[in-house]
Amino acid sequence: MSALALGAAFGAVTSLVNAIAHSSADLESRAYTTSGWSGTEIVGVLLDSGWAWAGFAVAVGWLITRAEERRSTALAQGAAAGALALLAATAAYSIVDTIRSGGLYPWYESEPIFWWITSVIFGGPLGAVGACVKRPGVIGLLAKLMAPVGAAVQMIVLPPGRNEVIENIGKTIVLTAAAAIICFILARFLLVQRHQTRMTAAESPSGGTATTGRVAEAAPR
Repeated sequence: MSALALGAAFGAVTSLVNAIAHSSADLESRAYTTSGWSGTEIVGVLLDSGWAWAGFAVAVGWLITRAEERRSTALAQGAAAGALALLAATAAYSIVDTIRSGGLYPWYESEPIFWWITSVIFGGPLGAVGACVKRPGVIGLLAKLMAPVGAAVQMIVLPPGRNEVIENIGKTIVLTAAAAIICFILARFLLVQRHQTRMTAAESPSGGTATTGRVAEAAPR
């Protein structure tokens, strides 16, 4: 239920932001079409990007499973949560679009069937990745890096936006945020690894000395 509620909210907000941006855009103006932009439009472009939807599924998978201790159960819950969240987001986005258009077509036909299938195919694995965020070690590190790295890759390879100005603004925002998040994640991971190494080094001399002493006492004279 939490995944469905979060997904519905995300899809509805994305559609509403796009509606506000389009209503304020003067698309009949050549200057605005080629170089114009607004803050609302930038937000709408970022929310409606593939990396944002993928990152949302990862976040829901982590949020739903953050208190689950059993790994197998967490993976199953995360996968289900990710798929349900994207399905609900797609449905809510379609419903809001249908209402805004005056209900000219059924909401379940307002998006191609492709997006419903995609929500299940990609939502499950992405939600499972979110369930791995809390894990220690390399697996947890890779899970944490999934969203910022994916966002950076899309903005470099296929930046969204209807003109070059919007693409450049969105690219600057996302790449800057992604770089900061990646650096923070890596720095925190290295600090944790360094702390664990120090703890192991501090415990090993006493353990080694005690073991050596017991072996010496047990050895025949």
